[in-house]
Amino acid sequence: MTLTIIQLIVFQFLLPAAFMISLARGKFESKLEWLVQGLLTTVFISWLFFVQPWDWFSFYLRFGWLLVLLVLLVYTWKKVKSLPFRSAYSRNQKWSLSIYTVLLLIFGMYNVWIFGGYSTDEEAVELVFPLKNGVYYVGQGGNHPQINYHNTHPAQQFALDIVELNAIGSRASGIYPENLDAYRIYGEDLYSPCAGEIEESRNSLPDLTPPETNAEEPTGNYVQITCESEDVQVYIAHMQEGSLAVDEGDSVQQGDPIGIVGNSGNTTEPHLHIHAERDGEGVPMLFNERFLVRNDLVW
Repeated sequence: MTLTIIQLIVFQFLLPAAFMISLARGKFESKLEWLVQGLLTTVFISWLFFVQPWDWFSFYLRFGWLLVLLVLLVYTWKKVKSLPFRSAYSRNQKWSLSIYTVLLLIFGMYNVWIFGGYSTDEEAVELVFPLKNGVYYVGQGGNHPQINYHNTHPAQQFALDIVELNAIGSRASGIYPENLDAYRIYGEDLYSPCAGEIEESRNSLPDLTPPETNAEEPTGNYVQITCESEDVQVYIAHMQEGSLAVDEGDSVQQGDPIGIVGNSGNTTEPHLHIHAERDGEGVPMLFNERFLVRNDLVW
């Protein structure tokens, strides 16, 4: 987990700052140089904006970088607007332009792939969001592995991992606390997303101290609900030990209490995992007609 924190610091602080400083200090001799570097910075920041999980430090940080980028583009344009569009470039300048252009194309394609993950052509099931009375953040969600690592697993390709945000837009008090109560979502009530029958459940596994995991029981404490109107199985996983309010064979109505968010199973911290499947294949889910993807909020 130390590696994850280092990666987040690099991608959410160091690299954006490096791109911004490079653009601000650029000694441009033409508008073309400014345009290429400005587009590269914009495309890179856009990629970070959509791809990075922004709940570790603050959800609002992503908007801060966009604001800095906008101010910087205006500031640097004022310095180059009187320059010619092109000029005679030295060998080093040509190499720099070539490298920036290649990077621009790479991150441009990344953004195109991400936008493709914001929708699906497959028929979706309409469910009710299983949490209430909070600001909830989608950490994993969408139809592309860059924004949803579940997407490579057929049964869970549209699964969602959801946490709750506090007042500063973070999922916990601290970067990666061991205390489960420090996580905003821990202990939140869960409600049935549909009317149906509890086909499977487990209620006896302990809640783990982060970063402990239980790979042998991936779902931890969970319920599987067969939704009567949609003919799909909905899985809600990683619930608190002893918190289930339903048993196998019980009928539930939409909105009935079913348990509490915990940290059991193959999970690195408290969160809600939910996915729907039919005949072993993942089914897209809509909540209030929304197909949720990473960095979406529900409240």
